[in-house]
Amino acid sequence: MNLKILVTAGDGIGPEVTNEAVAVLRDVAELGGHTIQIEEKRIGGVAIVKDGTPLPKETLDAALASDAVLLGAVGGNEFNSLAPDKRPEAGLLALRAALGGFANLRPCFSFKELVANSPLRPEIVEGTDIMFVRELLGGAYFGKPREYDKEKGVGYNTMIYTRDEVARVARVAFNLARNRRKKLTSVDKANVLEVSQLWRAVVTEVGKEFPDVELEHQYIDAMAMHIMNRPRDFDVVVTENLFGDILTDESGVITGSLGMLPSATIGGKVDLYEPVHGSAPDIAGKGLANPLGAILTGAMILRLTAKLETEAKAIQASVRKVLEQGFRTPDLARSNPQAFTVLSTKDMGAKVRETVKQLVAVSS
Repeated sequence: MNLKILVTAGDGIGPEVTNEAVAVLRDVAELGGHTIQIEEKRIGGVAIVKDGTPLPKETLDAALASDAVLLGAVGGNEFNSLAPDKRPEAGLLALRAALGGFANLRPCFSFKELVANSPLRPEIVEGTDIMFVRELLGGAYFGKPREYDKEKGVGYNTMIYTRDEVARVARVAFNLARNRRKKLTSVDKANVLEVSQLWRAVVTEVGKEFPDVELEHQYIDAMAMHIMNRPRDFDVVVTENLFGDILTDESGVITGSLGMLPSATIGGKVDLYEPVHGSAPDIAGKGLANPLGAILTGAMILRLTAKLETEAKAIQASVRKVLEQGFRTPDLARSNPQAFTVLSTKDMGAKVRETVKQLVAVSS
């Protein structure tokens, strides 16, 4: 397998965590006899400073010529005064639109070693394994018209979906559920929003193609509560862009840290991968960032794009083993720092690499 990956490390802690993810990917590929070609380009705030735009043309061209794109994070407080279409986040939105990936897969899981990190009771979170499927190219984030008129004191956005947009992401979610626990929860606000009435009707219609998958519908406000008090009841959850953004960030409470959560965007010309966390400029450059979400994102690249299931499982097993051994980054050790060996970003990456090599050596 020869895999070409474009790395856009971005801003804040993005370069730190991405460096560790790439190092793990290189080691795992070498151990498996595969070749990974890495190219690096700018996106987000660093691109604004050096190129005058959050998404330079050469970055987009390189992305379209790759098998997968690995993104670190974008954003920074110094860019908040810019117009929305000039901010670092605009570069990410433009990249997503250009690559065409419409289904954002965000797993939410509970490691038994980290249940103490969650503010929720252990008996609530332990055993949670949810795959969120967030529609990524429609809804209020992309709908037009949209405007903010500061002088008039008026702002508005348009939330819009077509039947085809809903149907294609629903099929992704149903197929995932079919290969998991055969349960799909669709989240909307159909009691208030017409766009959600379309969403519910289309998901129900597509569900007839998957008679082996149980389908249920939840309102977004109720689902936000259910995720906190009974997360183990859910398997695959599909929802629109804005609701998915909110629910998946909320799910970080279950894992105990957003730094643990990976994501993948599929369905377009090139798959895009990124950890769920943001750029965290307050801790950038201090070695405090948790690289495990980025490393687990690398595992998703191997599983979904490269179809290297064995190598993907090796990364996941290594992360779990490191946690079992009591190693933590600062965000994972807050409950009882004295009980763990607290590592820097770089040292945690090195520990995962060391563990991967040990596991592969034992299995071979």
